[in-house]
Amino acid sequence: MSKQIQSQELSMSATAWFWLIMLSIVWGGSFFFIEICLRDLPTLTIVFFRVFLAALTLYLYLAIRRTPMPLDPKLWRDFFGMGFLNNLVPFSLIVYGQTFIESGLASILNATMPIFTVLLAHFLTRDERINSGKLVGVLLGLFGVVMLIGPEALQGFTANIIGQMAILAAATSYALASIYGRRFRGVASNITATGMLSASAIMLLPVVMVIDRPWQYSPSMTTISALLALAILSTAMAYLMFFYVLRVGGATNVSLVTLLIPMSAVLLGALLLGERLQWTAFVGMGFIFLGLLAINGRLSTLVKKN
Repeated sequence: MSKQIQSQELSMSATAWFWLIMLSIVWGGSFFFIEICLRDLPTLTIVFFRVFLAALTLYLYLAIRRTPMPLDPKLWRDFFGMGFLNNLVPFSLIVYGQTFIESGLASILNATMPIFTVLLAHFLTRDERINSGKLVGVLLGLFGVVMLIGPEALQGFTANIIGQMAILAAATSYALASIYGRRFRGVASNITATGMLSASAIMLLPVVMVIDRPWQYSPSMTTISALLALAILSTAMAYLMFFYVLRVGGATNVSLVTLLIPMSAVLLGALLLGERLQWTAFVGMGFIFLGLLAINGRLSTLVKKN
């Protein structure tokens, strides 16, 4: 994975931070949409239609922009590898895990992704070495996520071990995918996202037909609407942003989205639904902010200046 990697450390521009925050907003809705879809549909059916409809959306986007998809076999081999690590495995595990545990605990466990990314990137890359700032930052951010969602969400940690292990395995797969995806740096984000989602749909089609037989189900309009939102907003649009941030910021920085997702969800709930924020939410956001500063190297700079 490290053959095409340059020696300099990757950093985040203001534009990259903006798109990372936007990514956290559209990806944050996926947990909510999944909970609705699970009322009427089984795991693999949800995952298949998520990637299939997202791929169709991006093909339409490419057609409007008159951008052809490349036919290079080596590139498509990489699309299948990325689709397996970034879609097929984690999507299935997250949906499966949420049949056992609540979305709040799932969000906390999913937020461990930067820990796995920092550790794996240290051994698998040359320009994303682990340092004290990154490690402290990830731990601060994870503590902030727990405080933000509410420590009571951890009360279910002793039960439903299968669901928790599924979410942790998904976080690990995401971490591997963020490192594997660095090979697409020279490929446009829209091409990479379309290829990856197409490959995921192709791999899932025979599996879902044999195991789930989706034609047997009659989902409600609410479920169909949630599935469309999951595919178009939380998948197609999200991956356009994901691959841009990955290309310019690297694996560790793009993994920070899992720390921002709970914060985006809480803030949107307060702004759009009038939900009241507890003091723990503000403490949690503060720790997440400190964690981001530490990972970005700015916290140590501020400490040295003072």
